[in-house]
Amino acid sequence: QVQTVESGGGLAPPGGSLTLSCAVSGTIHSINEWGWYRQGPEKQRELVAYITRSGSTNYADSVKGRFTLSRDHAKNTLHLRMDSLKTGDTAVYYCEVEVGLDDLGSTWHTWGHGTQVTVSS
Repeated sequence: QVQTVESGGGLAPPGGSLTLSCAVSGTIHSINEWGWYRQGPEKQRELVAYITRSGSTNYADSVKGRFTLSRDHAKNTLHLRMDSLKTGDTAVYYCEVEVGLDDLGSTWHTWGHGTQVTVSS
């Protein structure tokens, strides 16, 4: 019943910016871990960035200094601001979330359908 919906992908030139959003809906007691991964053409799946329940953020070396995570708790939405985009950032970006369903430790892990990011001149 827990779902994620990604949005904000599109076309950007090298050096440009895009902001992705991930909205989570369903029966949620807490969000334990929340992040983005991507997969480009003929490339391995790569974890881009994620944030923990405590607010600690982690970024792949390839995006450090360029991408920034932020949370909107009221709207259950995670944003990924992507600056200084490179052609190598071209990929389908997926949102993943692990949610806590109650106070007893039950969890649920799911991901969305993805949003396409294309960086091209």
